[in-house]
Amino acid sequence: MQKTIKGHRLGLCSALVALVTAGIGLPNALPNSGRSAKAEKWRALHLLNYNTDSNLETLAGQIPGLAQIGINVLILEVDYSYSFQSHPELRQGTQPITKDGARRFADVCRKNGIKLIPEFQSLGHQSWKQTTYPLLKVYPELDLTPGAFPNNEGIYCREWNPLDPRVNKIVFKLMDEIIDAFDAKALHVGMDEVFLLGSERSPATMGKNPAELFAKVVNDLHRHLVTERRVEMLMWGDRLFDANKYNWSEWEGAKNGTAAAVDMIPRDIIVCPWHYELMDGYPSVPMLLEKGFRVLPASYSKVDASNALIAYCLAHDSPKLLGHLFTTWSGMIDNLPEYPPMVEGLKALRAAGH
Repeated sequence: MQKTIKGHRLGLCSALVALVTAGIGLPNALPNSGRSAKAEKWRALHLLNYNTDSNLETLAGQIPGLAQIGINVLILEVDYSYSFQSHPELRQGTQPITKDGARRFADVCRKNGIKLIPEFQSLGHQSWKQTTYPLLKVYPELDLTPGAFPNNEGIYCREWNPLDPRVNKIVFKLMDEIIDAFDAKALHVGMDEVFLLGSERSPATMGKNPAELFAKVVNDLHRHLVTERRVEMLMWGDRLFDANKYNWSEWEGAKNGTAAAVDMIPRDIIVCPWHYELMDGYPSVPMLLEKGFRVLPASYSKVDASNALIAYCLAHDSPKLLGHLFTTWSGMIDNLPEYPPMVEGLKALRAAGH
């Protein structure tokens, strides 16, 4: 996504690094560190707005510093900012990332023991403010709410129509190109903040069960990525939580009926629940663990909230609790190894022996 800050994500939430017990693509040990009987603990960082080869070269200069402080997984949001060959009409920007640029950056990550996971936002986040992203700009007939919300007014983000078979035929090719270019063993598919499934403004899904619709997208993605491509699949978790049950906002959990999808999707997906504010507890974590998912909780900018989630996860430690994912949501940062919430969060993790 190309936005400069994620509208609702106003706080920091942290996660505990634990053990990976299963995985198709991601090794138990860090790259270049040798295989280990003990599964590697994840200390991950999510980044966006590095949309050109030049941006990646700049970011590559910070990779050794990130590795030195303990980061071993990098989730890089790519979306449409790639020089697609299958659908060149869907390239975003005048100088999108090239295959050579992606390979060079992946090599830098690998040499520094950092596992690189690209991200392609799926279903939701197909626009931001007045900007509609390439898929729905070039193919407006694939919009979930075609003709509605002129100039994107009165809408958070546009969503694609999951019932139109043309969507998967296009999007899977884009994902394949990104996976191949970054030589990736995993892909993060987004899937957060989806609000329009079943809406009266959606001719294709009006009156249909939002949970079943959401699960269809997840299952389609899983079939292609995990079953066919044999890579790991990560996704955000907010649409899998009942916001009314936990007294959360419609951002942190779902109020539009998608939460039941949690029981309709494969358990080998890595789910990333984000919690950015200080809370008394984070019930999404044990709920996902009890259902059998591997869990990678995510944080943002508030140190107290980050440390509170770290402490909570320590108390709920499990082999399926993979670790901690730090997020930025504010574009490029000049000195990432000094990003305050990450620095303090890593201190807390080290103090706990993680």
